[in-house]
Amino acid sequence: MNEALPDVPEVRVVGLPQLTSGFDLVERLDLPMHLKVHGPLEPMGGEQLAQLAERINLRGRGGAGFPFHKKLRSVAESAIKRGIRPVVVVNGSEDEPACRKDTVLINRAPHLILDGALLCAEALGARTLVVGVTRESTQRSMEAALAERGLSNGRRSALRARVQRNPVRMVTGAAASLVRSIDGGPAIPSGRKISASQSGVGGAPTLLSNAETFAQLAIAARIGPERYGNTGLYDEPGTVMLTVSGAVARPMVIEVPTGVPLRYVLQLAGAPPVPQGVLTGGYHGKWIDAATVDEAIVSRNSLDAVGGSLGAGAILPISQETCPLGESLRVAQWLAEESAGQCGPCYLGLPAAARGLEDILNGGGPAALEALKQVAKNVKRRGACSHPDGSAMFLESTVKAFTDDLAAHVLGNGCGRPVEGVLPLFEGGRAPTGIPGGAAEDNGPSRQKIYVDWTLCRGHGLCADILPEVFELGADGFPTVAQAQVPRYAEAKALRAVRRCPALALRIEEQAERAPSRSNLPVLSQSRGRRALGR
Repeated sequence: MNEALPDVPEVRVVGLPQLTSGFDLVERLDLPMHLKVHGPLEPMGGEQLAQLAERINLRGRGGAGFPFHKKLRSVAESAIKRGIRPVVVVNGSEDEPACRKDTVLINRAPHLILDGALLCAEALGARTLVVGVTRESTQRSMEAALAERGLSNGRRSALRARVQRNPVRMVTGAAASLVRSIDGGPAIPSGRKISASQSGVGGAPTLLSNAETFAQLAIAARIGPERYGNTGLYDEPGTVMLTVSGAVARPMVIEVPTGVPLRYVLQLAGAPPVPQGVLTGGYHGKWIDAATVDEAIVSRNSLDAVGGSLGAGAILPISQETCPLGESLRVAQWLAEESAGQCGPCYLGLPAAARGLEDILNGGGPAALEALKQVAKNVKRRGACSHPDGSAMFLESTVKAFTDDLAAHVLGNGCGRPVEGVLPLFEGGRAPTGIPGGAAEDNGPSRQKIYVDWTLCRGHGLCADILPEVFELGADGFPTVAQAQVPRYAEAKALRAVRRCPALALRIEEQAERAPSRSNLPVLSQSRGRRALGR
């Protein structure tokens, strides 16, 4: 069993440390120790800072990989055009069970992150700095770091700085979720496709990037682009922070120069010599097979070229002794549970996709496989955030990477291997939080289902306006679902939709509790224990 990773697992480094400098001396670099290890940092002008980021090809390290210099210039131009001061936001919300690199940096080197953020704030003329976190340990460390620098959220402060603590949810890490929570709303996406660089916190242009990104900027500002470029690849210089877990002897966070063979990183963590597959980029990432592992090096371009993804920097191998589809099913079910419940592609599509993968494992045959592919295709580019897209990419990659195992389940009686639970999930599962309605008992699915009577429906579309959590309209103007579970927080809206339907085509039924169903899924290895399910 691979239990939930601790906030700060073992930390290793290949070559000379940059972000992890001083980790061999103390557990946490307070401000005096930080200055001893890294030295002072001189301020830089906005264009000078953008040129530095461009010369080192700095990209966001949270998953999307957007060029930092473009984001910096976009915020500056928008602030000047509108005549208002921008906001700087550090996204330290790392809520994927397989990711710990940012959590390690916040806990052990918070001032390196603040260095980069404060450089940007001064260059942009920002007067507000917010650090978004989700864990108690990261909140404590960052609040202590702000206090060590004499920074506060006081009205008379030249720079108002504070920590924003949000619930531990996959969708919390989305930029739109963090901005919305800073403005006092729930930590879920608003659904509006507006760039934070144009209109973010309080409607002001907002420079929002991942914690590691700001730390990398601080390193480059100290040593200069030439020296920074001496480490790693020519087109992707510097180091990368990775979280390595899964079927490994020693789960760890490791700092490596770009260009290091992926095989070497796996060996350091004690991965199987010939893994069945490696999930790259985390649970919004992609699988690569054993043969491809030997070709891959640690870089964004290399992993993209072999069908993988650097993503959020999570690397997870699995052994030959476990069922890859069963392991992926556990992740797919967790991703479905992480839905904010506010749009159909996520709330309805992801559970349907997880059920599709389960149907394949239960002997559903080619029809189940085609149904899964269709659901994964339908959820992409239709959600309020990137969660449905990333989840669909993970499922499509699973089907593509494990063709032999897939054939055994689709065309035969299965692969015969157990599910060992090697991909880490949060222990015991969690009820969704941060959803409109507040309390935990108001979250998740209720025991109500809403039905469409097609003999009466006339395509007025009012149901989609009142209850967008459940209903979407197809190209023909009619709802795309005939029946759906109602989120507990949306029960009142569901009743309103029934009462206001002009054709009286909707009805609600209370569902009885279902008994556990029998399944032909690969069994969890007894030696691993049932807690490995993480559900």
